[in-house]
Amino acid sequence: MRFISHGIALGIATGLFSATAYAAPYTLTIFHTNDLHGRTDSYPQLITALAEARERFGDGLLLDAGDIFSGTLYFTEYQGQDAVEFMNLMGYDAFVPGNHEFDLGDPEEGHQALAALFTAADFPILGANLDFSTSPEFADLLGDSISAEPEHKLKPGHLYDGIVVEQGGERIGIFGLSTQGSETVSSPGNVTLGDYRAAAEAMVEAFEAQGVNKIVALTHLGFDSDPSLGNDLLLAQHVEGVDVIIGGHSHTRLESPITVDENDLGEPKAPTVIGQANEYGKYLGVMQVTFDGEGVVQDASGELLTTDDFEPDAQALEMLEPYTARIEAVRDTQVGAHLNTQLPNPRHGNGDEQSVRANETALGNLIADGQLAAARRVNPETVLAIQNSGGIREPIAQGDVSVGELVAVQPFGNRLALVSVTGAELLETFEIGLANTPDESGGFLQVSEGTELVYDSRQPVGERVVSLKVTQNGTLQSVDPESTYTIATNHFTAAGGDSHTALEAAYENGRSTIVGNTDWEMLRDHMVSLGDVDYQVEGRIVDRSLHH
Repeated sequence: MRFISHGIALGIATGLFSATAYAAPYTLTIFHTNDLHGRTDSYPQLITALAEARERFGDGLLLDAGDIFSGTLYFTEYQGQDAVEFMNLMGYDAFVPGNHEFDLGDPEEGHQALAALFTAADFPILGANLDFSTSPEFADLLGDSISAEPEHKLKPGHLYDGIVVEQGGERIGIFGLSTQGSETVSSPGNVTLGDYRAAAEAMVEAFEAQGVNKIVALTHLGFDSDPSLGNDLLLAQHVEGVDVIIGGHSHTRLESPITVDENDLGEPKAPTVIGQANEYGKYLGVMQVTFDGEGVVQDASGELLTTDDFEPDAQALEMLEPYTARIEAVRDTQVGAHLNTQLPNPRHGNGDEQSVRANETALGNLIADGQLAAARRVNPETVLAIQNSGGIREPIAQGDVSVGELVAVQPFGNRLALVSVTGAELLETFEIGLANTPDESGGFLQVSEGTELVYDSRQPVGERVVSLKVTQNGTLQSVDPESTYTIATNHFTAAGGDSHTALEAAYENGRSTIVGNTDWEMLRDHMVSLGDVDYQVEGRIVDRSLHH
């Protein structure tokens, strides 16, 4: 394929080509994936599915809508270097980073693993609303400005707002958009995320100025996710000129493409077609879109091919083998602790009355206690540890505990941070954590031993804490708004993750220090120190509305 590319900072240059109307209809085929989340073992079947789909549907673009990172031991061990090897084998045409691509962001080191993934990629990285220019680790990967020379080749692994590719004799514009939610649910650090609609409008204008009238948005916004952050349906309604949206983030299974032909006011507009292929490499998305001579969508069809229906590719299986052997050895390593009773991780969405994101849980208590123990080895004056519930992902079964189980519980590799806060900031932090109760929130905080939180979920947001007590000098004392306390949490929460703006202010004020210790390793060390582990809910967090 011939690529006409453009650098991230400059926007696509305009006026290089004149608009051309094509008399005959044109059908574009797109194969797409999203949200693999470390499922490297999905690639062998995906590869066969793609080969058979190309035989059936003909040649087409292959796009991935983000979230390669986070979720399995493959990721913990290889940090995406395994995944990119298979993506290169498949021949992806473009990739947009998802929010989880920023999970390994380190306040001191930046995004070393992500930069390594980009460097290894044989395909371009798209992000019209992403600015990597102030992160030095990406300095050598910022795309060049556009070239009109026919021999110009796109630089693989480089960052672009958008690209123009030639497919079946037609020029197709593709640009990337990533969710601004990354600012609260991940750790983008110096990578900044701009408004998705403004970025999309600028890209459409730039492509159209080049005579490109078939435009694909590769997005990690979510199909119908939080409207305040933007989603694919809103993009389709609000931005004229986007013909196709290939999406991710919401893990939506769109069995066939969705067509949006009205704007937000219910007025007719040129159709926009949306596709998304669920999650974890379970499906390969296929979309075929027919355009008229003016580049207006006339028809769209597509389906999701179930990868389990395909035999794994032999070459890919061979490539996978050493990766799997290594992670199985890590997964099965016993840590030297025994769980006397299982530790569930309840969620309302699973039909559980209690939820880790709205209630104290035994597992949350265990994790917070492990953090407090690690923190006190550094600073014995640490009064409590807090764990954002969004970072607790799986239960632990009764019996001997393995590394794999602990990494599944805390897969994000967050490190321990000590934060100096006033009592007023600590109270505000808990108010933020309680804002959604009794409904779920990833920002709901599990607390360590020696902490007693009483709140009332019937009260207005910001006025729910009835009392907060911490143990100092062996006695339980009410938190004094005027006093200063050292607390422990993971660096994601300390930097303002899951909307913890009070902690973010302390972080930006230089009152937060990363002291090492990865989250699952602290959990392991604490469990090993106990040997036989017995944990239960014990009234650390009490909702007065349920106890009146």
